[in-house]
Amino acid sequence: MKLSTTTRYGLRALSDLCSQERGPVSVSDIAKRQDIPLNYLEQLFAKLRRGGVLKSIRGAQGGYLLARSAGEISIADVINALGEPITFGDCQMDEGCVNAPTCPTFKLWRKVKGSIDNILAETTLEDILKDKLSLLESDEPDPIREEVKERALRRQPAPAGGVNKGRSF
Repeated sequence: MKLSTTTRYGLRALSDLCSQERGPVSVSDIAKRQDIPLNYLEQLFAKLRRGGVLKSIRGAQGGYLLARSAGEISIADVINALGEPITFGDCQMDEGCVNAPTCPTFKLWRKVKGSIDNILAETTLEDILKDKLSLLESDEPDPIREEVKERALRRQPAPAGGVNKGRSF
């Protein structure tokens, strides 16, 4: 299973919005802080507004606010508003799979999906914000985050011009 860019960006942006303690937040400010393309984020916020997760305030001091408290908005609400179902393959989609009746893993994937759906329904934006704040306050290293960070750094391309950039021989 892999979360879509839409879901990842949407949750990052909402986490950012929740951490702002003032009134409406500009989508351009969130886009800058989260390094998300502005046009893309505007489209996501339009979906979230239509889905009842956000409300918008027009005007010079306008921006976006949560439509309800962060404790009342589940991650499942966000994913549904974004129109991004989480699936493990065709057998879990509405269209189904012709092999489902005889597939030995069908029940397994259905159980896994059910567990994930429950976690997403029970986890709120407030929970995400609490996790974010505890990460910022913690001095303890997180081995999983460190491993992911190291793998990402290994995939980074070398700086333009190589190691000897700026040197002349």
